[in-house]
Amino acid sequence: MIFLALGSNLSSSFGDRFTNINLAISYLEGYEIQIIKKSNFYETHSYPNKENPKFINIVISIKTHLSPMDLMSVLFFIEEKLERKRNKKNDPRTCDIDIIDYNSQVLDFKYKNLNLTVPHKNLIFRTFVLMPLKEISPEWKHPITKENVSTLIDRLSEEDKKSILKIKKN
Repeated sequence: MIFLALGSNLSSSFGDRFTNINLAISYLEGYEIQIIKKSNFYETHSYPNKENPKFINIVISIKTHLSPMDLMSVLFFIEEKLERKRNKKNDPRTCDIDIIDYNSQVLDFKYKNLNLTVPHKNLIFRTFVLMPLKEISPEWKHPITKENVSTLIDRLSEEDKKSILKIKKN
């Protein structure tokens, strides 16, 4: 199974953070990417600067015939279509789409001068990915550590666990 994390903490000319994420999902479907499951929306503080606007995050599971590199190309195109600007790392953005897991493979590749790793090395600390991932795939195991998503969440600080808010809006 392939899992993607989507996030937004800025409005675009298309609409608010929720609209950006919903449009991104619609655009994915236009590239013969089948959405299998999607989590609820979750709201979290920006990282590392909590003064930036809060993020809305969601995790989806998908099926696709696209290779990791081709999938990355589609994700970047969708981010750009939704007016994402790549200035500084961790700047606020209209849309961010990351590959969380690609069929349990461990991948290192370069795309547009970016060194990408799947799964992301900090995934185990990211409440905004782990909580929605657990919602749609409670049996998911980290491709490297082989630890269940619940175990990874249990290791998070209480502060991190309380800093995320599930929002029931679709």
